[in-house]
Amino acid sequence: MSDAHPLLRSYGRLKSRPIKPRQAALVESRLPGLRIPAGTVNLQALKPDAREVWLEIGFGGGEHMAAQAARSPDVLILGAEPFLNGVASAVRHIDEQVLNNVRLQDGDVRELIARLPDACLDRVFILFPDPWPKARHHKRRLVQTDTVADFARLLKRGGRLRFASDVAHYVDWALEVISANPAFVWTADQASDWRRPPADHITTRYEEKRLGDCAPVFLDFLKT
Repeated sequence: MSDAHPLLRSYGRLKSRPIKPRQAALVESRLPGLRIPAGTVNLQALKPDAREVWLEIGFGGGEHMAAQAARSPDVLILGAEPFLNGVASAVRHIDEQVLNNVRLQDGDVRELIARLPDACLDRVFILFPDPWPKARHHKRRLVQTDTVADFARLLKRGGRLRFASDVAHYVDWALEVISANPAFVWTADQASDWRRPPADHITTRYEEKRLGDCAPVFLDFLKT
């Protein structure tokens, strides 16, 4: 897209409180080696022995991403987050847990999506994204028809997409938009399938704050 028509931001502020000195030092020393290289992404080069490749969009403080990486060391996990404080927190988790299967995009995930090859991902996580609650801001929500088409391009057949939110309108929005793409099938059979956290879900401190207007809802989709 040209500079005259830039992508609408799907995220809010980039930084809040000052980054703690230790985290700032880790960002300076570790982040350059954790960043996903520029240009077309060569996933094989990032982790030659990876059994699968997962993408977490908007990883917040990195708790879920780091815990999933520790649980599945044979999986390459890509994480994208524009919020600088969250990136600093994630780098700390990666350093403390000595994780070597995580690579980061400290910026808009859509820039990374454009550089990823077709059918390269096994899982995509979108957990508690910015809900942009005002109607005039709904166009800034990450889940849109075009981004769902991107997920369909990137996921392998049999790959999985998970969306979670505690904002009722965004849950309804995501279910409608994702289900409208014929590449995805919602896997729920009964209410407990979306009301209870999936067995492999890792609850974060942010999720426990319950900042939304409903209990957390988990929507899992299968790429056909």
